[in-house]
Amino acid sequence: MLVIETITELRLVLDAMRRKANKIGLVPTMGGLHRGHMELVKQAKRRGSVVVSIFVNPTQFGQNEDLDTYPRDLPSDIALCEKHGVDIVFAPSVTEIYPAPMGTIVDVEPLSNILIGVLRPGHFKGVATVVTKLFNIVEPDVAFFGEKDFQQLAVIRRMVNDLSSRVDVVGVPTVRDDDGLACSTRNVKLTTDDRSSAIVVPNALRLAELMISNGERDTSIIRNAIETMIQNVPNAVVQSVDICDVKTLQAVTKIGHDPVVALIAVKFGEVSLIDQIVVEANDGTLQ
Repeated sequence: MLVIETITELRLVLDAMRRKANKIGLVPTMGGLHRGHMELVKQAKRRGSVVVSIFVNPTQFGQNEDLDTYPRDLPSDIALCEKHGVDIVFAPSVTEIYPAPMGTIVDVEPLSNILIGVLRPGHFKGVATVVTKLFNIVEPDVAFFGEKDFQQLAVIRRMVNDLSSRVDVVGVPTVRDDDGLACSTRNVKLTTDDRSSAIVVPNALRLAELMISNGERDTSIIRNAIETMIQNVPNAVVQSVDICDVKTLQAVTKIGHDPVVALIAVKFGEVSLIDQIVVEANDGTLQ
């Protein structure tokens, strides 16, 4: 496995791979790798050679967010990638990715300024811009993203479509711990008590699934039930609860025949966790 820090070297190595007709799969990450990331790697390995990028992107963090305390352990990340058969780890510095202030920003307006975009203004501009740069640097055939970050996946898919990019974007189902909590880099920042309380996040999603499966179609009633459940848990602060159309992420008031996605964000201390569930009106299944 190669660990590469510069764009020039990475392009030289990837050009050699392509001459051998290798398909290139990209798994973009910010490090703090866990089982969820390794599932992305597993899916990528089925398609060809795998590049894992490890870059804590400053442009997607706002003021008073956790850029400085975001979990970083590059040696452990590299070891995990090597164990799982990654071909290249691309671990650039901030100055390698942003050698000068950016004059070009990618803003997927229809999807970036709703839901999490309201809680974190400018966040998805940073995400879309850095992912565009990674796509231009790596030129992958396929890129893999977790469905836990459902809005991020929707933003990237829209961006790829709008910009006529040739990369195939693949969403991979959320990987969960035994108690149902979605794997997340930020989980390691939870206190012991908050980690126990955080189980309310997947439990609240299961409640939404159950209510829809039992015939509830009024999303305000479902949202209120979710919020009440979370508010009854120590240390849990509801940031947002939304029930949206799967394709457009527009709010749904009455659930019809089309599937919906329930999206929640909950804060425990200084740690914000997000999760989602896609539910069919007649047959809900945890994703």
